[in-house]
Amino acid sequence: MARQSENKLGLLAMTALVIGAIVGSGIFSLPQNMAEGSGAGAIIIAWIITFFGMLTLAKIFQWLSLNRPDINNGVYGYVREGFGDYLGFNAAWGYWISIWVGNVGYLVVMYSALGSFHVFEFFGDGSTFSAMVCGIITLWVLHFFVLRGVQSATTLNIIVTIAKIIPIILFILLIALAFKIKTFQIDFWGSPELGSVTSQVKNTMLYTVWIFLGIECATVYASRAKNMQIVSRATILGFLITITLFISVSLLSLGVVSQAELAGMKNPSMAQVLEFTVGPWGGVLINIGLIISVGGALLAWTMISSEMLFIAASGSKNTAPSIFGKLNNKQIPANAMWLTNSLISLFLVINYVNDAGYNILIQLASSMALIPYLFCSAFGFKCAIANKQYIIYLLVLSFIGSIYGVWLIYAGGLDYLLLSFLLYSCGLPFFFYSRKERGLSFLINPIEKFLATVIVCGAIIALFLIKSGHLSL
Repeated sequence: MARQSENKLGLLAMTALVIGAIVGSGIFSLPQNMAEGSGAGAIIIAWIITFFGMLTLAKIFQWLSLNRPDINNGVYGYVREGFGDYLGFNAAWGYWISIWVGNVGYLVVMYSALGSFHVFEFFGDGSTFSAMVCGIITLWVLHFFVLRGVQSATTLNIIVTIAKIIPIILFILLIALAFKIKTFQIDFWGSPELGSVTSQVKNTMLYTVWIFLGIECATVYASRAKNMQIVSRATILGFLITITLFISVSLLSLGVVSQAELAGMKNPSMAQVLEFTVGPWGGVLINIGLIISVGGALLAWTMISSEMLFIAASGSKNTAPSIFGKLNNKQIPANAMWLTNSLISLFLVINYVNDAGYNILIQLASSMALIPYLFCSAFGFKCAIANKQYIIYLLVLSFIGSIYGVWLIYAGGLDYLLLSFLLYSCGLPFFFYSRKERGLSFLINPIEKFLATVIVCGAIIALFLIKSGHLSL
C-alpha cells in the first residue's frame, strides 16, 4: 500500500525522532556507567574518541542520505547495496535485535526509577516480578497506540522529547553551580584498581555506543521524510545536541561527587547526584524526568525497530520473510511489531528469571549494533573509491569510521561478540525462508558461506560456554 504524502515528516519531527531515540535511559545512568571503570582523565579521552567516531558516522550517514537518495532505507539499504543480500540482512537483523533488547533495558530502568518512590518500592531495581508484569503491560499499551499511525506517534514524540530535555538541562545548570575542581581532580587518572588508562577507556566504550544508538534513525525513516535534506540536517543537529548533553552530564558530575563514590551509586545515578547536591527533591525530579524520557524513547524505538524489520521484508528483493513487510491500514508494519514486542516480552521474563540487570542488557544491545555500524562505514569507503569528486573527503571519513568500528568491537570484548554470534545465527532460518520465497539459493558465493560458517561456529562456542557456566546473559 502506498505511503501517504500528506503524512511526510518535517525537520522538527525528524530531529525529535533522532533526539528522542538517542536520549533515553542512557543519560540518566551515564555518571555511574562512565565512572564505574574509569577516572576523569580516561573519561575525557573516551569522549574525544566518541566525538570524532560518532561525528564521522553521522557525517557518513549525512553524505549517503544526500548523495545516495536512491537508498531510502538506512543501515539495511547501505549494507545490502554495498555487500549483497546476506550481509544486508544481517545488518538489519543485528540492528533490529539491538533495538528491542535495548527496549527491554528501557523497561527495566523505568520501573527501577518508579521503585525509588516509597509507594512503588515493590518494583525494586526493575527486575522484580511486579516490575516484569507492569513492564509487559506498558509495552503492549504502547504497541496498540503505535498501531494507530505514525503521524500521531511522532506528534506525541515531539512533546515528550521537549519534556524530557527540561530536567536534563536543569540538572546541568545546578551541577555546574556546585562543581568543584578539587573534587574533579581526585584520582584524575584513576586508582590503581582500575588498571591502565587504555583499559579504562575500553571500559567506557559500549556505554558510549549505547547512548548514541539512534544517530542513524533519520535514515531509517528517510522514506517518511519530506526530502533527503531534512534527513541530513536532522542527523547532524540531533548529534550535536545530544553529545553536548552527554558530555556535560558525565564530566560535571565528577566535580560534585568523586569517581569512587559515583561508581558505587545505584542507577539512575543522575538522580543520586542531584539529590546529593540539592536535596531529595533533586532525586525526585530526575526520576520523573527518566520516566518521561524512557517513555519517549520506547515510543521512538518501537517505531524504528518495526520499521527496520519491515524494510528488510518488503519489496521484490526482500531478505526477510515477506509476512513482516506488510502494512496495516494506518501504514504501520503491524506483523513486524507483533514479533518485536513478543520477543521483548519474552526477554523481560528471562531478565526476571536471571536477574540480568540494566547494564548487561544495554551492553548486549550495543554489541549487536557494532557490525551494522562497521559495514556502513565500509560502504562509505566503497563509495569513496567510486566517487572521484568526493574521494578524499569520503576516504578520510570512512577510514576513521571503520577504525572506530573495529575499536568498538575490540573494546566490547569476546563475551559480547560470542553472544552476538548466537543472536545472529538465529536469523539464518529467516534469511533461508526469504530466499526460498524468491526461488533463490541460500548462500550464493564463498564469502557469504564463510561468514555464515563463522557465525554458526561462534554460536556453537557461545552455547558451549553458556552450558558450562562460563558465559551468561
